[in-house]
Amino acid sequence: MLSPTERFLRYVRIDTQSNPDSKSTPSTEKQWELARRLVREMEEMGLKDVRIDEKAYITATLPPTASGDLPVIGFISHFDTSPDFSGTGVNPRLVENYDGGEIVLNREQEIVLSPDYFPELGNYRGQTLIVTDGTTLLGADDKAGIAEILTAMEYLLKHPEIPHGTIRIGFTPDEEIGRGAHHFDVEAFGAEWAYTVDGSQVGELEYENFNAAKAILTAHGTSVHPGYAKDKLVNAITALQATLMKLPGKEVPEKTSGREGFFHLHHFEGQIEEARAELIIRDHDRSKFEARKELLRKLAHETGQERKTRIDVQIEDQYYNMKERIMPVFPIVEVAEEAMRLVGVAPIIKPIRGGTDGSQLSYMGLPCPNIFAGGHNFHGKYEYIPVESMVKAVEVIVKICELTAAKPPDQWKNPTA
Repeated sequence: MLSPTERFLRYVRIDTQSNPDSKSTPSTEKQWELARRLVREMEEMGLKDVRIDEKAYITATLPPTASGDLPVIGFISHFDTSPDFSGTGVNPRLVENYDGGEIVLNREQEIVLSPDYFPELGNYRGQTLIVTDGTTLLGADDKAGIAEILTAMEYLLKHPEIPHGTIRIGFTPDEEIGRGAHHFDVEAFGAEWAYTVDGSQVGELEYENFNAAKAILTAHGTSVHPGYAKDKLVNAITALQATLMKLPGKEVPEKTSGREGFFHLHHFEGQIEEARAELIIRDHDRSKFEARKELLRKLAHETGQERKTRIDVQIEDQYYNMKERIMPVFPIVEVAEEAMRLVGVAPIIKPIRGGTDGSQLSYMGLPCPNIFAGGHNFHGKYEYIPVESMVKAVEVIVKICELTAAKPPDQWKNPTA
């Protein structure tokens, strides 16, 4: 039986970076290599109903070992990696018995993973860390989740004495570009609820995430020779800048935390005649989220009137806070919390300052909290994952399956929701 570390080290060497500019699914052809490998592994392992569709969505089944009216539950992870940083030529390294100090990732380029900048490293003194060589991301987001799910499934296959119901497994492409759930067939998956194994540090358990929207502001100007421009020239660039400067200065990602929302300008380009800005809008509170969108429209209109021009605002909702769909079945969170405590993991229950496939899946009819995969510093060269955290994730998955079979079916609803 392979350990989660052995599986993980195999998976991360396969480049599966997704591409937001592609219109296909999966967005990159190279995602197919790992997808097909996972299918072969699951078939060889002995999982049933192993399937991969034309868009590389993978599903499989672990048959039950317990009888009775038991709920079907699922575990879901994604195999693409972020387009934000290179995933080509990943060269992982194990740092055994970590001493709590600096880790030189790349001596030639003077790239160092330091506890001075990443103080949470101190939590893993004495453990084994998997790190990058400083030139690529690692891919723990979310190849660690895949490795942990498959290790847990193989363990349950080899230990039929552990009672559990039917378990469904799902692996998806393109999560990193927000499309992981777009073609997920919830009805065919057939689970009453599922868990994405896509969180960060050991103990994370999340059932809240941002409400999210993207916004495009387009300012229209009038170009006139600057020598004759008085009362004629309208500068689209400065009009758009004026709009953005009216946004609350402290409500940006670098100045917020917890459940605090923000506006995030991530792209700006323009000339005199036309300027364009792209932002994302985030808030955990639905009413505050709607107020943020309205504020942006209001400020654009006001600035347009002041500058005697037009500033168009396009806003598109991306996903919503899954808490609304989790609360009616809150015991599915409680069983995950209990599973963590039983295997010696202290639960860290907090809102996700981002999105997850679980959010979209919850609104598609599959309530889907998120549990830890164990990695840190996702999407960059400083990414790392403790081996011990991966082992604990496997234990949590196994324990969730066991506890679900032991809980009476009529206790899965939240009477206070």
